[in-house]
Amino acid sequence: MSAQAVAAVEIRGALVRLRRTTGLPVAFGGLVEYGRPQIRISELSGTTTAALSSLAVTSGNGLGGKAVALARPCAVTDYSVSRQISHEYDVPVAAEGIRSVLAVPVVVRRRVRGVLYGALRSAQPLGDRTLGAAVAAARDVEQALVVRDEARVLLAAARPEPVEVPPGQGAAWEQVREAHAALRALAPRIADPGLRGELLAACGLLTVPRPAGGASLAPRELDVLSWVAAGATNAAVAEQLGLRPETVKGYLRSAMRKLGAHTRGEAVTAARRAGLLP
Repeated sequence: MSAQAVAAVEIRGALVRLRRTTGLPVAFGGLVEYGRPQIRISELSGTTTAALSSLAVTSGNGLGGKAVALARPCAVTDYSVSRQISHEYDVPVAAEGIRSVLAVPVVVRRRVRGVLYGALRSAQPLGDRTLGAAVAAARDVEQALVVRDEARVLLAAARPEPVEVPPGQGAAWEQVREAHAALRALAPRIADPGLRGELLAACGLLTVPRPAGGASLAPRELDVLSWVAAGATNAAVAEQLGLRPETVKGYLRSAMRKLGAHTRGEAVTAARRAGLLP
């Protein structure tokens, strides 16, 4: 699935959640097109016509274009007569019968990636609760896109030519180990099972072949040991994995027991010999 398609899925889910949490009858949205200062409305929820479908909204024009240009939420109580916006899109808006509209940009690393709209079919103010829910929905999309961007960067870093350094030697191999730990930490945050599978497969590419019948660890035990192998303290591992330090200690003790190790260092060495860690 392409990055644009993945982002569209996130937009679609956010629109459904927005309508459910606010009771707004209509929600729609789209993504900024690559290389163009405009968004394309691609996701519709609660609409009764196709008037807004595939509408291209230029940055600065209309309500959504204003939200893109300013990179902040905007709203109008009666779209067709509002003096706060330009009116290039009055015809499709009127065809859909919406009047009170809000637009919230999806901003990732200071770049607007898309816009979420919510609308009423009557001219009445959209309160702070509704605007807050729309902003929260946009933040959910932003977080999901950040995680996916990080995942793709790590995947790309994990797919270069094989490192020509013997395992356990040199700074290059330490970078491989850090990438392995970062990939495993990121995987549980990925909702898309396909992308999560790619991440875990990439982790496997960074380890040496595993001997048959060797020791095995639970996913979280391996996550913890990956960061320990990279030199992280229990507190740092907890922060990276979103766990409590006591929980990290529990996973580490369990991994040490399975590997027949008495210290953290022995556990890391045993895991590498078993082909569990790079």
